[in-house]
Amino acid sequence: MTEPVDPLHPPGALRRTILRLAVILVLAWGIHLLFDWASVQAHLADGQLRMWMLALFVLVYALLIAVPFVPGVEVGLALMAMEGPWIAPWIYVATAAGLIAAFAGGEGFSYPRLQRILADLRMGRARRLIEKVQPLGKEERLSLLQARAPRWAKPFVSQFRYVLLAALINLPGNTLIGGGGGLLFLAGFSRLFHLVPMVVTILLAVGPVPLAVWLFDVDVRTIFPG
Repeated sequence: MTEPVDPLHPPGALRRTILRLAVILVLAWGIHLLFDWASVQAHLADGQLRMWMLALFVLVYALLIAVPFVPGVEVGLALMAMEGPWIAPWIYVATAAGLIAAFAGGEGFSYPRLQRILADLRMGRARRLIEKVQPLGKEERLSLLQARAPRWAKPFVSQFRYVLLAALINLPGNTLIGGGGGLLFLAGFSRLFHLVPMVVTILLAVGPVPLAVWLFDVDVRTIFPG
């Protein structure tokens, strides 16, 4: 007599989990290698070739920003510190594009798909939370989020959640809570944020440092020492 198959933990789940993690690691490593190569080549090249490399450079940076738990913002700060004002507008555009892409990706990610991933990762508590949230309406989800938030954050969650998210995007060390890409992915997945206000929030949140470097020739190292 064969044992019944658990639909939440199908055969091969562990193998798929390991494969996913391996793919993520390989992609992350490949992006970093490509980023380093483009940086070196951009300094050696001139003219049209340099512009193509810059475009590749910006694209890679936008991808880094969109990936959860990847410290892409730190890379942007390092670039502005090395290159100066001319690259700041490119960093601004790439940062905004990466975060908007992360939000759109979260908004388009289905609940059943995430439940399967969490089941493969043996994250039962998180999976049960997703099951609880899925049938709720917007107001019910907002109430649940507010109930789980720290006391100081409750007013921000209910009335100023865009402001709270903007602050978290600029929080030093936010890589520990998912980075900008992770935060925006979760914001999109929550279905509690609308696209147009979110785009405006992102454009305003990521603007101050690149614009200060670009327009006023501010040295990044004076804003973020070390």
